[in-house]
Amino acid sequence: MSTVLKLHNVSKAFGAVTVSDALSYELQSGEALGIIGPNGAGKTSMFNLITGALPADAGTIWFDGRDITHMKAAMRCRSGIARSFQIPQPFGAMSVFENALVAATQGAGLVGTKANRLCLDALEQTGLLAKANTLAGNLTLLERKRLELTRALCAKPKLLLLDEIAGGLTEKECHALVETIRAIRATGISIIWIEHIVHALLAVVDRLVVIDFGRKIADGEPKSIMASRQVREIYMGIEVDG
Repeated sequence: MSTVLKLHNVSKAFGAVTVSDALSYELQSGEALGIIGPNGAGKTSMFNLITGALPADAGTIWFDGRDITHMKAAMRCRSGIARSFQIPQPFGAMSVFENALVAATQGAGLVGTKANRLCLDALEQTGLLAKANTLAGNLTLLERKRLELTRALCAKPKLLLLDEIAGGLTEKECHALVETIRAIRATGISIIWIEHIVHALLAVVDRLVVIDFGRKIADGEPKSIMASRQVREIYMGIEVDG
């Protein structure tokens, strides 16, 4: 497998607050990586650094063999990086299809028949095809989460970044969304998924990275990571006796 993403000593601070502290890891093509850590650990800031919403103070970011450290956010999207957001914010007065079409034209640079076809395929993949003509403002929370996935897929990503996309869902809804994400992963798209609902992550990812205070504190096979003393103490808030 080839390396699709590489972060090397990526750092970012806002005054005395460090959100990324010499963060380094690699993601292989087709791999699904889970990111966990306490609130405020710097997980979403890491996504902002990868997508170009935040400039790095130091370090280097490579994507698909290219140094993108200083590349503008729009170009990173066109290069194949797409993301969902923790709080879905669709264009509520536009239909589901129109929301997808914005992503296809602005994210993937497609127009006309090609854009329409991509939107319809993405809507079918995320289970929203029957809602294509529904106003996005009338969707349920699960449907809004699915629309977040749809819009990301309409940018034709090689790398899909998911930010707590299962948050706020019922157990049944979470299971349904996990199945959709597994199907997306089966198409070969590389995934990095930030999530507090650990059982959802464990159903999808190959590997876990744990972040605390912007630092990587663990990286490895999911079950081993979750069983480690350090992760249980720092992430789960459990004091472990010797």
